[in-house]
Amino acid sequence: MRLVIRALLAVTLVFPSAMAVSAEADANNNQQRPPETLGYVEWVVMKDTNLRLKARLDTGAKTSSLHAVNIEGFERDGEEWVSFQIPLGDHEDQPTEGELDHDDVILEFERPVERTVLIKRKGAPSQKRYVVMMDFCIAGTTHTTQFSLTDRGKFSYPALLGRRFMRDDNILIDSADSFMAEKECEYITLEELAKRHAENVVEETDSDS
Repeated sequence: MRLVIRALLAVTLVFPSAMAVSAEADANNNQQRPPETLGYVEWVVMKDTNLRLKARLDTGAKTSSLHAVNIEGFERDGEEWVSFQIPLGDHEDQPTEGELDHDDVILEFERPVERTVLIKRKGAPSQKRYVVMMDFCIAGTTHTTQFSLTDRGKFSYPALLGRRFMRDDNILIDSADSFMAEKECEYITLEELAKRHAENVVEETDSDS
């Protein structure tokens, strides 16, 4: 039996003036944030689900990216949205008590589209990618940045943090070391994750079973 956990986003409408004030406050906070040095690989925890992932901090990429599959765009109330899934079996980073297999849990998301990008690939057709805003914790601090959605199942790290995040949050990278964060982000076990979101769980029969 496969558990599909839905992590839908509740959208709050705000007036443009409030948005401008918030953006100005964020800019001021970023300017005041002291530089922080992190390793080229660190743990991140996605805030809405407490999903823990290894992330590579890559100065060669401008936009961060997140592992996702079954990525489908759709329209909601005249706005462009995207649905996607994160199968926990592709990267078994969530601690487990042994009651569930990572392959048995899939997180399902719906997010408004921030923008789309066209990725040119050598020897292959260009690829359209959706970009969404996501909150995550790294080194004990919550951040918000843009993530492009792409299948990273064949890569070692399900998340990649790019220069946009580093610039906005005053992050420096030590390319010779990893897991340098002095503070940890709160996370939960695979079983707790499934239990916490039980009201949103849809049970699906695995076609292979």
